[in-house]
Amino acid sequence: MDPAPDIESDEEEFEVLDLSEVRNGTWLQRVLGDVSKASVAKQITVGGASGWCAGYLFCKVGKAAAAALGGSLLLLQIANYQGYIKINWRKVRKGVDQAKKRFGQQANQTVPGLVENVTEFAGRNLFLAGGFAGGFLLGLAS
Repeated sequence: MDPAPDIESDEEEFEVLDLSEVRNGTWLQRVLGDVSKASVAKQITVGGASGWCAGYLFCKVGKAAAAALGGSLLLLQIANYQGYIKINWRKVRKGVDQAKKRFGQQANQTVPGLVENVTEFAGRNLFLAGGFAGGFLLGLAS
């Protein structure tokens, strides 16, 4: 007699995930909690530290972006002057004007709501926003 064919089991092995970190929040959430309800000193410290980080990164990324943009424009002008490329400046100007018009329309729709949200947040979290502003300026300076 032929032995019975192997029947695949419907049971699969599953990995059990530990979700206690999600339930209890990350260590950062436990340490900081809701900063707007914390003491003034904690709000200023958190705002200043996050502002300094943002300002420092803004400065470094801004320098890199400026160097890349300036270098590419310099190479473009050199290539144009040497005759390797021919730039249709009327077409470039027309494209820039169209982009400015579209950007202006989108900004007019977006900016008023953004300004209101930032003003409301800064009003509710005065110490946090003040610490962030000071830290941001320090980050730009360093």
